[in-house]
Amino acid sequence: MPDAIFEHVRLAAVYDPLDPDRGDLDVYAAIAGELGARRVLDVGCGTGTLALLLSARGVEVTGVDPAAASLDVARAKPGGERVHWIHGYATDVPPLRADLATITGNAAQAIVEPEGWRATLDAVHAALRPGGHLVFETRDPARRAWLGWTRQETYQAVEIPGVGKVEQWHDLLDVSGPLVTFRTTVVFASDGEVLTSHSTLRFREREEVEADLAASGYVLREVRDAPDRPGMEFVFLAERP
Repeated sequence: MPDAIFEHVRLAAVYDPLDPDRGDLDVYAAIAGELGARRVLDVGCGTGTLALLLSARGVEVTGVDPAAASLDVARAKPGGERVHWIHGYATDVPPLRADLATITGNAAQAIVEPEGWRATLDAVHAALRPGGHLVFETRDPARRAWLGWTRQETYQAVEIPGVGKVEQWHDLLDVSGPLVTFRTTVVFASDGEVLTSHSTLRFREREEVEADLAASGYVLREVRDAPDRPGMEFVFLAERP
């Protein structure tokens, strides 16, 4: 089941206004341009920001996500009709012969079970054409980003047109090996409703990711730094031979 922050209708509707700066997606758009990608699969597309950015540039995009509420937001955006949206997982995507597949944000880390992660890598491999690429990011566990997931560090209050004041913050709940669990709290001032969402992310070591890619038949081409979080994340670029 998707986390409530993506699946609850009211939370999905305010996801973008609460995180309006998506400069982190610039690196993916740039890679699509570098590779000359004309057909892209966006895994864990969420509210469709990257999918719509690429489709506006003439790229044929398929976006897949298990959260129906997030997909509804994506479909309703200007240009939403240009993207092929799939409600489901990477394993539900037919062979596309895509030039590029992307997994942005926390989407890769949200696949916490090793079997699910391997199935995702295999499914993306099948959706790519020979010579197609997969690019995704994952946080470096050594930097322990979760230490900053506290109300004091993450609290924000945003005035959203048509919604009113919305408060949001995160609280770290548990760290068990590579699994980190936190709670997101969202408060709607208009009626006082308080909604919470629990999320768990898997922090994979670089060597673990490289081994997973090799096991699924990829050739690792490059590991880049994330421009928006320098030194905090790995951006993997792998190729289907």
